[in-house]
Amino acid sequence: MPEVAAIEHLPVPQARAGEPAAWDVLFRRYQLPLYVYVFELIRDEQASLDIVQEIFIAAAKHIGSLRNDAKFGSWLFGIAHQKCLQHWRKRKEILLDEIPEDPDEFESSPDELLIRREQEKTFMQILNDLPLPQRAVLLLHFVEEFSLEEIARITETPLGTVKSRLHYAKRALRKRLQEHHENAS
Repeated sequence: MPEVAAIEHLPVPQARAGEPAAWDVLFRRYQLPLYVYVFELIRDEQASLDIVQEIFIAAAKHIGSLRNDAKFGSWLFGIAHQKCLQHWRKRKEILLDEIPEDPDEFESSPDELLIRREQEKTFMQILNDLPLPQRAVLLLHFVEEFSLEEIARITETPLGTVKSRLHYAKRALRKRLQEHHENAS
């Protein structure tokens, strides 16, 4: 999610002061976006939940290092990124899970649902085949809607590298989707 501190008041100074109610507000605001980001990268539900808890524990421990309260969201996603890297180093593989089963049955016919589910599964498999740095940049930019500058801060990567990863990720995704479409025809 892009920084919205100017629009919504986040109680970062109160959290820094150790106020539990402030941490509760921050947790409620960021738990779902963090979970979605972590889950899309590691594809393991329980591990994602554990990592989100670890993110908030680390944030509480290191909030003193946050220099700009308005950047709390990107700082938190930076912690999430580091926790995912730690997880990958421990696991040395990425698990591929099926897309959760929760389509809106009233929205489409059963045939359309099956087709859409297969397309989603194919897309996620292609996305998961991308190198981790490229996949992370894609998810942060298009799903979480962070700017390229924010992604550079989150991933602790030069802006030029982020732009390059995004370019190559989009190109690889486009190529693999096209190849899949041609093979399916």
